[in-house]
Amino acid sequence: MVTFVAWVAFGFAVLMAVLDWVAVARRSTLLEYVGKPATTTALFVVAASLDVARDVSWGLLLAALVACLLGDVFLMLPRDAFVPGLGSFAVAQALFAAGFVAGGVDTSRLVLGVMVTVPVAVVLARRLVGALHRLGRPGLVGPVVVYMLVISAMAVTAVGAGSPLAIIGAVLFMASDAVIAESRFVRERAVQPVTIMVAYHLALTGLVLEHL
Repeated sequence: MVTFVAWVAFGFAVLMAVLDWVAVARRSTLLEYVGKPATTTALFVVAASLDVARDVSWGLLLAALVACLLGDVFLMLPRDAFVPGLGSFAVAQALFAAGFVAGGVDTSRLVLGVMVTVPVAVVLARRLVGALHRLGRPGLVGPVVVYMLVISAMAVTAVGAGSPLAIIGAVLFMASDAVIAESRFVRERAVQPVTIMVAYHLALTGLVLEHL
């Protein structure tokens, strides 16, 4: 059940998300410093305020959102903090996956998740690893491959959980991260920054609301 506090927090999250999209589109660093962490924080408040069972799955969701918030901060810093940001989001993906498992997964759906997710992850990983080698940044190959494994596990367990919102959230999270990798290491396009943030915020929303 959605409580009054959760509704208010959700409305604030929507406003902050739109602010962040505008900030990214206009390359306004100051507005992004406000909108990006504020959106994730508001979604944390939504999750914390939902009238749901305070079980292990719920606790892992809250922990995952905190890790996402840390990742947000690292990735928007003026200095290059890509690896700490990647690490924070890897922790978040592991916590999301653990939450799905704690909430209950179906074996046949897990197999389906593996069959769908692994080929996509392999294609993305090969493209990204090749780009990193071409750029002379082999030191990032290990962290990126580990992250791909963790987010793939999150997607597989989301399918195993069987919640449409969880699956949509996982797909959008993978899409957002794929565009980040493309823009950073393959080819940058003007539409990418906004696409990344819209997909990311919708992903988090799906992962939060699937607990209803």
